[in-house]
Amino acid sequence: MTPFDWIFPPAQKLARTHLLTLSLVFGILAAIASPSQAATPDKVLVVINNSSSTSRAIGMQYSTKRSVPNVLRIQCIDSTVTQDNETINFADYQQQIENPIRAFLQTHPNINFIVLTRGIPIRVAGGETGEAFSGQTLTSLDGTLAALDYDKIPGAIKITFNDPGGFAVGTAWMNRYWDARVPFSHAKFGGYLVTRLDGYSLPDAEALTTHALTAEKGLKNGQILLDIEPDFGIDDPSSQPAPLPSTLITQEDSFGTWNADMQHAGNILEAKGVPVDVDLNETFVGNRSNLLGYYSWGSNDNNFSQGAYNTLKFAPGAVGDTAVSTSARSFFRQSDGQSMIADLISQGITGVKGYTDEPLLQSISSPTIVLDRYTSGFTLAESFFAGSKMVGWTDIVVGDPLTHPYPSRPLGEAQK
Repeated sequence: MTPFDWIFPPAQKLARTHLLTLSLVFGILAAIASPSQAATPDKVLVVINNSSSTSRAIGMQYSTKRSVPNVLRIQCIDSTVTQDNETINFADYQQQIENPIRAFLQTHPNINFIVLTRGIPIRVAGGETGEAFSGQTLTSLDGTLAALDYDKIPGAIKITFNDPGGFAVGTAWMNRYWDARVPFSHAKFGGYLVTRLDGYSLPDAEALTTHALTAEKGLKNGQILLDIEPDFGIDDPSSQPAPLPSTLITQEDSFGTWNADMQHAGNILEAKGVPVDVDLNETFVGNRSNLLGYYSWGSNDNNFSQGAYNTLKFAPGAVGDTAVSTSARSFFRQSDGQSMIADLISQGITGVKGYTDEPLLQSISSPTIVLDRYTSGFTLAESFFAGSKMVGWTDIVVGDPLTHPYPSRPLGEAQK
């Protein structure tokens, strides 16, 4: 039997059988066609802060390279000037950022993705959801936009955090796209997939788009690194990722659950033939290059080394996350505190998720879902949001939302 005999039945079969069989085959092929086909430049809105020369440069570079027709210019404080400017109060956010975006979206209902640019604040103080801190709520600006009009969606579920010991008290929305297995659309799921082009510098932020486009021309040889911290224990990999058991969160998940999620991700990637290294040693892994993905505990690893962290180098197309509470607390260089995703951006990663303020482990992206979706042809934005349980919380996704370097293939996560 030739490789194509399963498509064409024996000649004596009726012509109708031929047609039905071919219809079935092409229907199957269409069903597994690249999910990225649903994510086109006309479904992206690029937001530029006209007060920031950096934002203007990044926004125009991105819209030109990706041929994005929808560009909106707003006017707000420039977050590149001082670290204080990375936080905007809710009233100013609404007037200067949200209201202009709402007005644009009303006349452009096809928008699914919103791209923010370096120079736009990363945090909203005093918003309607977020983590309570010093008498006000703190929410990522990106997460606030991602949950736009969730309060008007029938059946949308609000999450309450009440874990004073873990410094997480507040509210968020359960992400309606969590663990989704189909391409995203605002019409189907509500909200928006919001990412930003940001980093320590203008070149770092601009490189994100360059890396994405380079990867889509062909991935380099490399592997995905999953650096497990064995001191935390490893739960049953088949039990992760698990949905939230309740809308009330009173304590953080055990660290063994996220180790199990990394182990599960490694099992799936290996079964799919994607090169992966699941490192179970106590040593914090460094001195790796051409990485195509990265998940670790960052500075929460008992054996963390900043020097090793800064020796990680990434090939175009790489994505990742770290289980670190404030990994996206700023895009200014820090002299102390927890590890920063901005370091990974400067070291060449194409897409990465981080957190402006304490998210709790439940909010860190699932390596199983993110890496399975991404290596199956879903876009960067769809992969990270499918793997994230909350919106309207402290999450930030950095990278070009349309990035899709992998060909379509069936989702391995279904084998769980």
